[in-house]
Amino acid sequence: MYYWLITMRFYKKLIGDKCYLSPISEQDAEQWANWFNDLEVTIPLGDEAYTPTNISNQLYIISDMTKHNAHVFNIVSLKNDDLVGRCVLFSLDRINRHAKFGIVLGEKSYWNKGFGQEATKLILDYGFNLLNLNNIMLGVFSYNKGAINCYKKAGFKEIGRQRQAKIIGGKKYDIVLMDILAEEFTSIFVNKLIE
Repeated sequence: MYYWLITMRFYKKLIGDKCYLSPISEQDAEQWANWFNDLEVTIPLGDEAYTPTNISNQLYIISDMTKHNAHVFNIVSLKNDDLVGRCVLFSLDRINRHAKFGIVLGEKSYWNKGFGQEATKLILDYGFNLLNLNNIMLGVFSYNKGAINCYKKAGFKEIGRQRQAKIIGGKKYDIVLMDILAEEFTSIFVNKLIE
């Protein structure tokens, strides 16, 4: 029995059709470091020109996220338990009931297959129905068309822009601000549990 406990890697916190969300652990640091050293992953996120990523700073990020009450989950393939990405609700304001959202799909073989949209809906379900949030907001670079479409399909609406806030390759891009309200979201997981 104890051997099973030691080898268990992921836990099915919220389950969709393609993926589930699992709590993060220090075991994730190496894979996260691989993702954040891949320019195809980091340029859409805007993380391409910051401190080079290694296992040590990913361990620090994991520790820091845990200490600062961020709700961070691994995105794991339901079919084969592959670690696909991570998503997070951060900057929680429990009085005014709002938070910010971020997601990365680091495993490129899972891009454009609906994993990002499903993981987004799962964490929105968690935020609205378990954390009792009313508003969840995000920022995305205007050149990241795939992410913008994913967020719209999940129910986010554009609420404004921070103009020319990103300069890459000599070109200037806006940050598109988007949000979703609890009343605009339909539960895909939590409400099934309480019916």
